[in-house]
Amino acid sequence: MREIVLDTETTGLDPASGDRVVEIGCVELENRIATGRTYHVYLDPERDMPDEAFRVHGLSRAFLADKPKFATIVDEFLAFLADSPLVIHNASFDAKFLDAELVKIGREGLPRGRLVDTLTLAGRLHPGQRNSLDALCARYGIDASRRTRHGALLDAELLAEVYAELTGGKQTSLGLADAGDARALDLSGVAAAGGAVVALTPSDADLARHSAFVDALGSSALWRRYGER
Repeated sequence: MREIVLDTETTGLDPASGDRVVEIGCVELENRIATGRTYHVYLDPERDMPDEAFRVHGLSRAFLADKPKFATIVDEFLAFLADSPLVIHNASFDAKFLDAELVKIGREGLPRGRLVDTLTLAGRLHPGQRNSLDALCARYGIDASRRTRHGALLDAELLAEVYAELTGGKQTSLGLADAGDARALDLSGVAAAGGAVVALTPSDADLARHSAFVDALGSSALWRRYGER
């Protein structure tokens, strides 16, 4: 299962008022494990850089002046995305900016059914708690010390680790499954507008592996002491 973790940096908060995308970062996942393939580009926004935005990401108008325009990279960008689900933190924000860039050059926007919003997912798992990227990294013990400022590729890399925690992807390290047999969770309902709570149904193979795992623990296993439920 191929997925793309995606993040953007922009000149502001609202593309309708003329704000533009200035950086795109993507990380490719296979079965929720990073493959090492990434896509990263800085973009010329063809406008000034407000001080508020510069303080967030540190990308100046002078630095971006010789970078490519969105129209010149759109084909390679969309080719990297292909038809994979897009994992984004606060997906509606990035999607509205990318849609604005795409529509500006006569392309179609991103289908909302492809979006997996990790902010929505985190809110269901940790209701009433702070679920920013920094807060989730701290909660899951992910080293975010390099994140002195926002950066699209770095944030996508960190989000890929957070996503693995949110979806239980790191369970593979316990020996209950291998990388070629990772669980395929259906997160189509965790879109920007919300959706159904994800339900997991173990296969016969999953149950057999679990039984073997419990047998290996012997009489000390909690399942033996309290009964399997």
